[in-house]
Amino acid sequence: MVNNTSTIRILREIKELQTGSDLSLAVAHLDQDVSNLRCLIIGPPETPYEFGLFEFKVKVGPAYPSQPPTVRCLTTNSGRCRFNPNIYACGKVCLSILGTWRGERGEQWSIAQGLESVLISIQSLMSCNPYENEPGFETTKISDKEAGEYAQKIHHETLRITVLQRLEQLLQIDDDDHTTTVVALNTAPADSDDDGVKEHHSSTDGKEDGTDLEFSPFTDLFKRRFLWYYDAYIKSIDSASTKVKDGKQFEHAPFEYSSNEMRGKYAYTSLRTRFERVWQALEAEKNTWTKNGKQLLTDQHGTAMNLQHQFDSLRSYYAASDGPSLELGLVDGNPFVWTLTFFGPYDTDLSGAIVNVRLHFPFDFPEEQPRVTVLTPLFHHRISPTTKALCYFPNKLYDVQNHIESIMATIVDETPSYDPRALVNPDASVLLWGDDNCKKTYRRKLRRSVIDCDEL
Repeated sequence: MVNNTSTIRILREIKELQTGSDLSLAVAHLDQDVSNLRCLIIGPPETPYEFGLFEFKVKVGPAYPSQPPTVRCLTTNSGRCRFNPNIYACGKVCLSILGTWRGERGEQWSIAQGLESVLISIQSLMSCNPYENEPGFETTKISDKEAGEYAQKIHHETLRITVLQRLEQLLQIDDDDHTTTVVALNTAPADSDDDGVKEHHSSTDGKEDGTDLEFSPFTDLFKRRFLWYYDAYIKSIDSASTKVKDGKQFEHAPFEYSSNEMRGKYAYTSLRTRFERVWQALEAEKNTWTKNGKQLLTDQHGTAMNLQHQFDSLRSYYAASDGPSLELGLVDGNPFVWTLTFFGPYDTDLSGAIVNVRLHFPFDFPEEQPRVTVLTPLFHHRISPTTKALCYFPNKLYDVQNHIESIMATIVDETPSYDPRALVNPDASVLLWGDDNCKKTYRRKLRRSVIDCDEL
């Protein structure tokens, strides 16, 4: 157990991470035990780890913060994939801040550091050139053949293991072509997938005991982030598939060895198909909420009653309000499927636009958050071109009014702050954050999309 001083410290750090603005980090714990944490690191943009979903198990001891926590990577394909020279297939994370690697003076743990310091230090390992993290190879450039090949296979496995394998398991996608089989560590291997690498249930990775086998706090985050980043994933697959042929074996790095390596072969065609399948499964899940929602209202299900009450209150509120002009509706009287229609403000690029948005609420809202789809085909940096998912951030997850106002503010905002993890339309993002001519092109395309919508 963690002592009182350690408990107070770690609870404060958890709250700071959970309420902070860093979209690349997440942390959760079981209600009865704050000493055992699950942490998520989103792979940094413009690296082989881009938008990968890497889970870690963090154990805080009674001497914390005088001593560092212990950290173990869970995203290892059941101990079969080494994602970095410093992140082993067994889950070990080699960092001087953790005391698992020798470091220079000043790099060791100190009481001033904390959970966020640890996660950022791990994230810093996920660079554009991870090859140079290995001692003796610090001067190797990413342009060198061996470093480029190493980064290339990390990119492939980031997509396959950290994104696809995890989502397929959560959505129970299991068929003859793409199999994700649940197995325990050190048991018989699962059947090979068509990329030639054994597939395993990533949530069993790194388990030391059976106490947290059912603890999966990031399920909803995985699903919504997948919809946000879908176009970025597909774009990276299409780009990589022009550089390496399917069926080519991964190159072996000199510092890799049996039981601590990354083996396999490229299969980008298969990955693309599997990404499409996951998206279809998420659409089917959303359609289930639509199909069964009205019956849950009839049965006086708690979530259905809550959503119906919020809808009735908000419709009356906005009808009497002098604020933004908007209309709310329910699809076929279903409290789990809302429609939001609002008009673009006069003095913005959305002037004259009628923006239609649909909110699909899960049955356990607010534990899971709504899937928000922008039906109006706008060229917008926060709207995924394919999934139509909107990347937005409400302050009050349980309050539908806060969701509605956050949605409108996100779509209308003409001076957004830069965060590469919130730019879910790759083409629009390049223009918006480019030079002045690029910015003008972005605004022109946005205005053109508004005009095209009006002409439909």
